[in-house]
Amino acid sequence: MLTRSRAPHIRADGNWVAEPELTRRTIALALAGGYAVAAYSADAEPITTDTQGLVAETVEIQAADRKIPGYLARPAGKGKHPVVFVNSEIFGVHEWVKDICRRLAKAGYVALAPDLFVRAGDPSKTTDFKVIMDIVKATPGDQVTSDTKASLAFLAAQPYADMKRLGVTGFCWGGGATWLCCERFGEFKAGVAWYGPLKAGAYPRTPPIDLVKDLKCPVLGLYGALDKGISQKDVEDMRAALKAAGKNDEIIVYPNADHGFLADYRSSYNADAAKDGWAKMLAFFKANGVA
Repeated sequence: MLTRSRAPHIRADGNWVAEPELTRRTIALALAGGYAVAAYSADAEPITTDTQGLVAETVEIQAADRKIPGYLARPAGKGKHPVVFVNSEIFGVHEWVKDICRRLAKAGYVALAPDLFVRAGDPSKTTDFKVIMDIVKATPGDQVTSDTKASLAFLAAQPYADMKRLGVTGFCWGGGATWLCCERFGEFKAGVAWYGPLKAGAYPRTPPIDLVKDLKCPVLGLYGALDKGISQKDVEDMRAALKAAGKNDEIIVYPNADHGFLADYRSSYNADAAKDGWAKMLAFFKANGVA
């Protein structure tokens, strides 16, 4: 397991804990690489996925009130490909999220990560956690749902996207958004939520645990036992709610993993949990018709 200093993260109540030591060098490295400066570790060795055999580009999505940007990566080959809708971290669509899209494209998927925070600002470029939370709080749940609907309409219009094989994934804030996607949209065949909040907290949206009965597809939750923001009680309560609703969704908890364990640009990166979780995600998509 790769270990580094403790990573910062936002608790469910909105408080930021374990702030990193942000030096000028760290900030410069993060900005140079396009990574979120508030969470970047100067000791990180982020995975970089090339675009060979891919089409990777910024696209414009017509939302209800304006056009919003999104990062899209897909196989360059002809024909239709399965699709994964990507919900970003709280830091928005920065380089790590883009790399996740390229990794999914290398696995044969069309991957789209829309910038759902664009109206309020760019949370990846600031070290001020209050500014980050203000951007998130200015992005209400109804707006996110509307932008998600617009993004799915954009994908449905593309000749390379097979919307009959549609999955969704997301991380941190986006992990919670992934649960909500599967509760609100019947188009998704499967969802994989990485350490997403489950209960009410700092984010202006309905908590996923309140809508469990509405789940329209299977969800795999991937969580870390060392996560200070999402307690094991939250996880157990979600498991109980799923069981009570007659759902067979699975939540896996990695005993040595913290919040953000997939994020290789952060100090909380856990190589073993990340590798296992990625493999389980792809297998889960395949088992549920998204492959």
